Amino acid sequence: MIVIGPNGIGKSNLLESVELLSSLRSHRSNRNQDLIFWDQDKAYLTAITEDEQKLSLEINRKGGRKAYKNEKLLTRQIDLIGPIRSVVFSALDLDLIRGEPSLRRNWLDRIVQQLEPIYSDLIGRFTRLIKQRSQLWRQFNIESVKDRNILLDSFDVQMALVSTRIHRRRRRILNRLLPIALRWQQYLSNDKEQLNIFYLPGSKLEGEESEIIWKASIERQLLEMRPDEENTGNCRIGPHRDDVQFLINGVDARRFASAGQQRTIVLALKLAELELITTLYGESPILLLDDVLAELDPQRQLLLLDAVGEKHQCLISATHLESFEGEWVRHSQLMQLNHNS
Repeated sequence: MIVIGPNGIGKSNLLESVELLSSLRSHRSNRNQDLIFWDQDKAYLTAITEDEQKLSLEINRKGGRKAYKNEKLLTRQIDLIGPIRSVVFSALDLDLIRGEPSLRRNWLDRIVQQLEPIYSDLIGRFTRLIKQRSQLWRQFNIESVKDRNILLDSFDVQMALVSTRIHRRRRRILNRLLPIALRWQQYLSNDKEQLNIFYLPGSKLEGEESEIIWKASIERQLLEMRPDEENTGNCRIGPHRDDVQFLINGVDARRFASAGQQRTIVLALKLAELELITTLYGESPILLLDDVLAELDPQRQLLLLDAVGEKHQCLISATHLESFEGEWVRHSQLMQLNHNS
């Protein structure tokens, strides 16, 4: 389906609603307040799946969120994930290669969460631990060093465990994506570009993948960094310091790739994500293309649309139809939004 309408009419809101119901995440913002119309107290999203499951998400300005399946309140919001899966490609993703590391971490986390919904709990726990740890340094400025260190020891045990489990999942998903993304990069560049991806963890991961070994190592690193942390108040060990490096033909893509090459990498990553989820679950996720075609040159537009073809259900937003080939328009449902809708 192609959703056509002027800027500001609500096209992105429609696609964002599908994303929220499929993943509980928004590529645009992590704050509930940003997902609610400015003069309203809540937002309410509902979808009916092909197998007639009713999925609902209530987002409150005060009081958090509530998730419902078939009108039954879920005790765990993550149980909403599964009946709908989606892959989002928006104009914001075009900064994935050259932007800040947080963009790449959020991209990784969205993929992992679709494959392992419980992952959102790990991220939530780690975020709380980092915040509480920072508060500890401020709280114990005038207290005894012994009392402070006892509490920090307790936090380090928890942080090391959660950090290990996040590192493992992020690294594993990159290892699964790499061969697929490499193949797509070769296709999109007519075999001229070789893609490589490296996981740059915010902790030193020693030896082979082992929860026991990595956990003990991260605990040691947290202890060693305490003097520095006492001066800055910032924890410098953990998945909040992770990054991902992309190489094209052996060269750092962030520093040396052209804007066109960087956009080709993002296309390859999104197509790899789409293919991986399809392979694992036996059915295609919904591809959400949010005003992204206008940001791509005509050649990359055609490569993307041809690659997706008729195999995937797509929800595409655009301001006009000129971005699409006639064949695409003829085989697509059109929804026109205007200020009178």
